[in-house]
Amino acid sequence: MSQTAPQVTSLVKTSSSQSSVGLVGVGMMGHGIAQNLLKHGHQLTFLNHPGNQPVGDLLASGAQAVGDLTTLAQNADVIILCVTGSPEVESVLYGDGLLAALTSRHVLIDCSTALPSSTAKVSQGVIAQGAQFLDSPMTRTPKEAALGRLNLIVGGDRALFEAHEPLLQCFAENITYAGPIGAGHQMKLLHNFVSMGFAAVLAEAAACAARMGVSNEVFVEILAKGGGDSVVLNRLRPYLENEDDSGFRFALANAVKDMTYYRTMVQQAQAQGTMAQAVKETYETGLARDSQATIPALITLLARD
Repeated sequence: MSQTAPQVTSLVKTSSSQSSVGLVGVGMMGHGIAQNLLKHGHQLTFLNHPGNQPVGDLLASGAQAVGDLTTLAQNADVIILCVTGSPEVESVLYGDGLLAALTSRHVLIDCSTALPSSTAKVSQGVIAQGAQFLDSPMTRTPKEAALGRLNLIVGGDRALFEAHEPLLQCFAENITYAGPIGAGHQMKLLHNFVSMGFAAVLAEAAACAARMGVSNEVFVEILAKGGGDSVVLNRLRPYLENEDDSGFRFALANAVKDMTYYRTMVQQAQAQGTMAQAVKETYETGLARDSQATIPALITLLARD
């Protein structure tokens, strides 16, 4: 069974109209978050890291880059994590020293996609330091991140969430409060299973159609006029029509990671997971054929001999 995280009972700290924010993870999603925080007048400090996207625009807009997490914590009241997954979150906190730098002035917001049982453990450590915690995973793509139109699913103390919702609105269009600590990460994995499951089914069908000589134009037209019409089809459509994956730049490696997390969550909940295993294996097949590919390219990879 999954762990239940402790809930915040201390006095909730409010987010001012212009907060000092620290950001760990200026990748494809984090860069958009950073841009929009700066646009809304927040003071931003981010961690220098080889995995960051180019940050010249952020520095030109007034952001400060630092080389260690202790300095980042000293410069920020709210710290946002936007890293790949649970191993990276735990590494940042335990291995790189962020946990030890947290105090009662800090609120940690984890926007990563994480395993809920890890979130329960991490939140316990954060709260033991006197700080407060929200899990706030994202849906949508780097395109929406740059536009400030992410979807956020938030878990944690409701009063703490409401106090920091204005900050989250700087980079999100839709924000849903899911429940106590860990509920955000639970719902993110449920969402990704459904979304990636649809994408895997569509990719497998499109690959089969290609093997049989069915044109992509006919394939898309028939699905779009029937039961196959969906957000996922519209995201895959540019690739089917023009081999353009720019609107769905989600790596197969991340798809495998998320499906692995979902399968673990299913096992911990003693729930049914047959379909999830098949979806995971489909993405693993694509990843084995091209370790750098995105989800739309799964169509081509599955059509290969």
